[in-house]
Amino acid sequence: MAKPPRPKATVESSVNELTTAMGQLLRRVRLETSSDELNLSQLSVLARLDMHGAMTTADLARSESMKPQSMGAILVGLEQEGLVEREPHPSDGRQILFAMTAKGTEVRRKRGIAKREWLLAAVAKLEPAELRTLIDAIPLIKRLSES
Repeated sequence: MAKPPRPKATVESSVNELTTAMGQLLRRVRLETSSDELNLSQLSVLARLDMHGAMTTADLARSESMKPQSMGAILVGLEQEGLVEREPHPSDGRQILFAMTAKGTEVRRKRGIAKREWLLAAVAKLEPAELRTLIDAIPLIKRLSES
């Protein structure tokens, strides 16, 4: 038998609570791994370069929904930290590609390990029923992120 529809106010308050809880979790994970002092924009650029390889300033700006001048400033900072480097464009000598350096890759790797270790420790403190609920929610969360 189908479940009766939930009242709109209940759905809206649940969405508000979910948004708040996800934001708090993300902030906590960032707090636990913020020793490298990179801001969210810098971390996002490193993640994009790690996933997609070398990109131009314009391509990065488009993918991050920002102005090329703003992206240029982010890239200068990352370059000064030794996390990205410039490469010649293979087919257009007027363009420059930015790619992650070994140091940039290592910073991303260490952050990923720190995030997983913190989350593993936090999840290990859950009661068995809470852990089961969390595990059962994973497919739903994935589905929401893909919709």
